[in-house]
Amino acid sequence: MTMAPPRLSRSTVTGYSLGSVGTGGFATLPGLVLAYYLTDTLGVAAAVASLVVFAPKALDVLINPYIGSRSDADAARTGTRRRFLLLGALALPVFFALTFAVPAGASTLVGCLWVTAAFVLSAIAFGLFQVPYIALPAELTEDYHERSRLMSWRVAVLAVAILLFGAGGPALRELGGGGRTGYLLMGVIAGLTLGLGMLGAWRIAPRSVGVDHTPVETSSGHGLADSLAAVRSSGPFRSLLGTFALQALAIGCMLGSAQYAATYVLDSEGAVSILFAALVAPALAVMPMWIRLVRAWGKQRAYFLASGLFLGASVAMLGLIAAPGPWVYAVVAVAGIGYAGMQMLPMSMLPDVISDHENTATGSVRAGAFSGVWTAAETLGFALGPAVVLAILAVTGFVSSTTDHPVAQSDGAITGIVIALAAVPAVLVAASLVALRGYRLAAEEQNRSGK
Repeated sequence: MTMAPPRLSRSTVTGYSLGSVGTGGFATLPGLVLAYYLTDTLGVAAAVASLVVFAPKALDVLINPYIGSRSDADAARTGTRRRFLLLGALALPVFFALTFAVPAGASTLVGCLWVTAAFVLSAIAFGLFQVPYIALPAELTEDYHERSRLMSWRVAVLAVAILLFGAGGPALRELGGGGRTGYLLMGVIAGLTLGLGMLGAWRIAPRSVGVDHTPVETSSGHGLADSLAAVRSSGPFRSLLGTFALQALAIGCMLGSAQYAATYVLDSEGAVSILFAALVAPALAVMPMWIRLVRAWGKQRAYFLASGLFLGASVAMLGLIAAPGPWVYAVVAVAGIGYAGMQMLPMSMLPDVISDHENTATGSVRAGAFSGVWTAAETLGFALGPAVVLAILAVTGFVSSTTDHPVAQSDGAITGIVIALAAVPAVLVAASLVALRGYRLAAEEQNRSGK
C-alpha cells in the first residue's frame, strides 16, 4: 500500500505564499500605472507608450525559457534553485524604483528611454525569480490536493498583494504629491516590498531538488532546445498554457484600462482603488469554495466555472458605455469570484502536468523548462494587455496630456476605454474555454473517479 505524501508544513506554505507579494505586485502595478505614467505624466504619445510597455516584457518570451533551462541545469548540478531566487529578489527592487525615477526636467524623449531601459532590467530580474518560483510546487509535494492547498494560500496572499499594490500604489503616488515625485515615492516603497516578499520564498526553497530531498542525477541535456522539446511533447501542458495565456492577456487588458476607466468613465482618478478592491477582495472569501469544488469536481471542471463567471461579468461591464455608475463595482466583484479561481486552479494544475511529464521521462529535471515557458506566456499576456489598451485608445481618438494640462476625451475615446476594459477580455476568455476543453491528464481522471 502506497503511503500518501506528507502534508506541507505551515512554514513552507507561508514562505511560498509570501513570494506572491513579489509576483503579484510586479504583475499588477506596472500594468496599472506604467502606461498612465508615460502618457499623463511624461507626455509620451499613446502609440509610443504602447511600445515602451510591451517591448521590455516581450523580451521575456525569449529570456524566460532560457532562464528555465539554466535553472534546471543548476538544480541538477547543485541540487537547488535558491541562487536564481535570491538574485532576482535582490535586483528587482532596485530596477523597479528606477523605472519611476525619471529626473525632473528630463525631456519626453529622455524619460521614454529611461523608463524603457529600467523596465527591461526589471523584467529580467523578475524572470530570474519567477521562473524557479513557479517550478517549486512540483518539487515541494507530489500530492494532487496538497498542491491545491498550497496554491489556495498563495492566491490568498496574491489577492492581498494585488489589493496592496493596486490600491496602495496609486495612494502612495498621491501621498507623494502626484507627478514625478509621487511616482518616485511609489516606486521605492513598492520595490522594497516586492523584494521582501520574494525573500520569503527563497528562504523555504528546497536545498535539494525533488520532494524526497535528494539531488537529481540526470544525463539529460538542459540546453534551451532540449527544454523546449520536452515542453512541446506534453499535450496537457500545451492546452493549459493556451488557456492561461489567453486569460493573462484578458486580465492584462482589464488592468491596463482600469485607470483610464476610473479617470474618464467614472470621473474619479481615485476610483481605480475601488475597482481593484472589488475585483480582488472576493478571493479572500471564496478560496475555500474553490478548494471544495476541486475535491468534488476536479480542477478542470472548477476552472470552467471560474472562467464562466469572469466572462459573464466582463460582458455585463459593457453597460458602462450607456450608463456609467457605481453599479459596476458589484459586477466587478462577481468577476473577482471567477478571477480567484482563474488564478488558483491553473497554478495548481501546472505542477500536476510537470509531475506527469517527469514520471514518464525517467525523472529528469524539467520543472524549470515548463515554468520558463509558462512565465514567458504570462509575462507576454500582461505586457500585451496595456499595449492592446493603448492601441485601442490611439485608434479611438484618445489624446495624451500632462499633469499640468489635462485634456477632455471624446465620446469615441470613452467607448474605446470600455471596449478595452470589458469587450476584449470577454472575447479572450471565451476563446480560452475552447483551449481548456483539450486538457487531459491522468491525475485529473483519477480524482474524478475517486481513486
